Amino acid sequence: MCVKHFNFSNVSVVVKTLKNYEKVAAQLIKENFPKVEVLPSPLNFSGLILVESKVKAKHEELAEEIKAKIPEVEKAFPVKKHVDAKLDNIVEASKELASFLEDAKSFAVRTVRRGSHDFSSMDVNVRVGALLKGITGCQVNLDFPEKVVFVEILGPHAYLGIVDGKEFPKKMGKGKVEVRSYFRKVSLVQMPYLGSLGASKEMGNRVGREAQTFEVGELVIAPVGGVDAKQLNAFLGGIFEGIESRYQIQARTYAEKPIRTRVYVQNLYELVRERSSEPIIVFEPEGEPVNKVAEKLAELTIKSKRVNFLIGSREGIPHGIFRFAALVIDLCPGVTIATDLAAASALTALAYALHKKLTRNKR
Repeated sequence: MCVKHFNFSNVSVVVKTLKNYEKVAAQLIKENFPKVEVLPSPLNFSGLILVESKVKAKHEELAEEIKAKIPEVEKAFPVKKHVDAKLDNIVEASKELASFLEDAKSFAVRTVRRGSHDFSSMDVNVRVGALLKGITGCQVNLDFPEKVVFVEILGPHAYLGIVDGKEFPKKMGKGKVEVRSYFRKVSLVQMPYLGSLGASKEMGNRVGREAQTFEVGELVIAPVGGVDAKQLNAFLGGIFEGIESRYQIQARTYAEKPIRTRVYVQNLYELVRERSSEPIIVFEPEGEPVNKVAEKLAELTIKSKRVNFLIGSREGIPHGIFRFAALVIDLCPGVTIATDLAAASALTALAYALHKKLTRNKR
């Protein structure tokens, strides 16, 4: 629909989509709801569609139907109020939302601001939140609010409404326990993948990315006996490239600074002798299924300063080392896990074991 003929003041639902999916989702909405007008990418803001209903129906019902029928829609917010995008106007309009918070135990305000304004999204959140709390007595809960007052600002337009708090899920939701810090106790002991220089480097890159993804305390490349120096060098080069590439992504996206995994080289037998007083966990098909030993795996990790995860390569961990292991674990009975997946599989198993243990302890 042409922007000139779209009535911005009569918007019923603000729809959010993945970037570059606006036109696809808008067409699907139009096909499923013939009595609406749609405007994808309003004012050139991506990931948005404005929907105007031509029939007298509750905006909440329309939003729910859109979500139920069209998976290309990420969110659909029913609009209660439209005002000019000025801070005082938004705050004044929010008074009319107070009645919708009467039965709520808690709320939060979420503002997304697009365009240039003389106020910030935080300014809106603070003033609207303070006003509604003063009117209703409803408590503000920024982590897990029962209701969310949304303010969607598009250039000169501001749309307000209320949705269920579940519309804004958190990665660390209720019932979840942070396990990331425990990976710093892990010494990932990896036998090197040796072969052609290209294959060795590629495999090293994948292993390095896995180690850095979990931010393990250290990665020890542990050969057995003499190995080809060029092949080992290629594997190590890949390790450092993999760690660096993943670290740079984490540095850009994490709220806190990530921990860069340290890398060492040590003969496998020497390492086992040196760390015989520490928990040594071997991951090989001869071991117990992970579900049977998850409790002990979690306990060893929680109580120890360092826990050593031994991962094989083309050849598995030598059987003589099994006698020195606190646990020998089979990650997937009947399946031989490829070298580039083994470390991640072991660390994911640890995450499962830790989460199960820690959530049980919290009860």
